[in-house]
Amino acid sequence: MNLQIIGKEARLASETLGKLTAEEKNRALATCAAALCERTEELLAANAEDVAAAGEKGMSEALIDRLRLTEGRIRSMAEGISQVCGLADPIGEVMSESVRPNGLKITQVRVPIGVIGIIYESRPNVTADAFALCLKTGNAVILRGGSDALRSNLAIARVLRQALSEAGLPENSVQVLTDTSRETAREFMRLREYVDLLIPRGGAGLIRTVVENSTIPVIETGTGNCHVYVDEFADEEKALAIVENAKTQRLGVCNACESLVVHRAVADSFLPKLAARLAQKEVELRGDEESRRTVPTMTPATEEDFAAEYLDRILSVKVADSLSEAIAHINRYHTKHSDCIVTENAENAKRFLREIDSAAVYVNASTRFTDGFEFGFGAEIGISTQKLHARGPMGLIALTSYKYLIEGNGQIRN
Repeated sequence: MNLQIIGKEARLASETLGKLTAEEKNRALATCAAALCERTEELLAANAEDVAAAGEKGMSEALIDRLRLTEGRIRSMAEGISQVCGLADPIGEVMSESVRPNGLKITQVRVPIGVIGIIYESRPNVTADAFALCLKTGNAVILRGGSDALRSNLAIARVLRQALSEAGLPENSVQVLTDTSRETAREFMRLREYVDLLIPRGGAGLIRTVVENSTIPVIETGTGNCHVYVDEFADEEKALAIVENAKTQRLGVCNACESLVVHRAVADSFLPKLAARLAQKEVELRGDEESRRTVPTMTPATEEDFAAEYLDRILSVKVADSLSEAIAHINRYHTKHSDCIVTENAENAKRFLREIDSAAVYVNASTRFTDGFEFGFGAEIGISTQKLHARGPMGLIALTSYKYLIEGNGQIRN
């Protein structure tokens, strides 16, 4: 596998994609969405091999769930592509327009970034989601998935490439690296001549490796140590439902709740009810001294527990004496992803929204809503926890740049 050739092919494809109309891109995307549904059995067969291999390696239930494709998940991938078709094309959008005193007309317009590289782990749906968003924004994409999902990723890419060819667009608009070794990944991170932006999606180790080794500009998509804070003015039934959903609706995702903070005033009432409810879902609670006084069956929590992204049936628990203490605890241990307060007190809600430094801050709603579909963005490229260029669920706009168009009539500078 020659990365230089792959980079050159992606660059050539991006030059074609950047010239397409919204209608041309949408027709190609519709063809791709239909192809995924039509070839479901082919995709399931490839994925079954990956899942079987993961089971033999002893991969956890949550990680296997991230890896597994079903007919429903393939339909969701196709639906994600179809939703992208229905979104407004940002390319060519006029962002600002002005005329200078000397008569120069300056227009700022959105343009494609060019070639986007994505390094991700065991989630095959990323292959389709990333492709759709990149194509809609006129970008070619090079994908480097994890070895656990290689058969699935290659099968999805094969379907997409053939559909692109049928639609008259370059197959190399999407490419998947067949070599998943660390050496190749590091070489990919230095392909600056051809790749304009690199986006890592996965655990803390992967993201740290990319940030520390890439010579290509990187958007960090963060790990998710997401918190729910149950305030002293919380509706307990509402809080129970939110925590249960945020923790157990799907374990192996970055917007699942991993940490719980409860105000001391409601801890004695709330925590036993929550423990009983989560016990039915086989969730282990790891608590501080005060929470274990209320629920003695909790495992003692360590410093590492409060900072952990478990992606498993484990939840850390902290009892706080005040809203100030809760906010300080969350801002110390969270990953700036998604955090929630459950409260009926409007002033406490406003303060939490103002002082929690996260990409998505909730009042009385599950953190599981932090994704592109639920925000109305369609499929997403990832959830950014940084503050530059893009933050939170990254849809189409995050995959664009801009340029200035300057129109004159013979002006020269004195």
